[in-house]
Amino acid sequence: MMRSLYTAASGMEAQQYNMDTISNNLANVDTQGFKSNQARFQDLVYQQIQAPGAPVGASIVPVGQQVGLGAKVSDSEKIFTQGSLVQTSNNLDVAIEGDGFFQITLPDGTTGYTRDGSFKEDANGSVVTAEGYFVQPQITIPQNAVSVSVAPDGTVTAQVPGSVQPQTLGQLQLARFVNPAGLTPTGDNLYLETAASGPPIVTTPGLNGAGILEDGYLENSNVSVVNEMVNMIVAQRAYEANSKAIGAADQMLQTAVQMSPFQ
Repeated sequence: MMRSLYTAASGMEAQQYNMDTISNNLANVDTQGFKSNQARFQDLVYQQIQAPGAPVGASIVPVGQQVGLGAKVSDSEKIFTQGSLVQTSNNLDVAIEGDGFFQITLPDGTTGYTRDGSFKEDANGSVVTAEGYFVQPQITIPQNAVSVSVAPDGTVTAQVPGSVQPQTLGQLQLARFVNPAGLTPTGDNLYLETAASGPPIVTTPGLNGAGILEDGYLENSNVSVVNEMVNMIVAQRAYEANSKAIGAADQMLQTAVQMSPFQ
């Protein structure tokens, strides 16, 4: 069987994965704090027909002959570039300008991490995510609070009746990672720590390389629709080219079969 059939098929599989990645990016173009994925590829093993440097008489082969066997997906990396900020005027909407993640307590007690700062207030006054998960450190807003504000360093204050000075409720912390691309996305705009990401480095916003907080803002997705559309066209053309290569190899194989003296 001709190698080109399997080689081109591997290219089609790789571009199908690429299209899946691009589609997910476009689907999340309006998801708060979403970070785009980028598929990367590697060539497969080579069949050595003649190795370079092989001795030929008194000389050696200067180049050699190798036939590649296709392509594969090497990884799909999250690109943690800053998304644009949009003003919402909601005091519990908080955007990170710079590096870092909010810490979220998950139902099983583990800690999740997110760039989505669209926080809410539950029935008990606790600051939670849209799914009802507590923000770390846990902050509770008094029921009689008139307004709530978050300072760039994460200090959360509330204005209550009868008090001239705002009441300090706590301070939000940010977690940084040596390799944020090693985090595992789990949906709901959350990530989990892995051995590849390294342990979280918890710090005050604005210190130790962490970003500052912007109250009344949210971070948009960093997906560029124009770039994704261009990537989609490139992936589609690559898929079509590999499909045509399979068609050409099939025609060549059919010709060889028709010429066979054993028919």
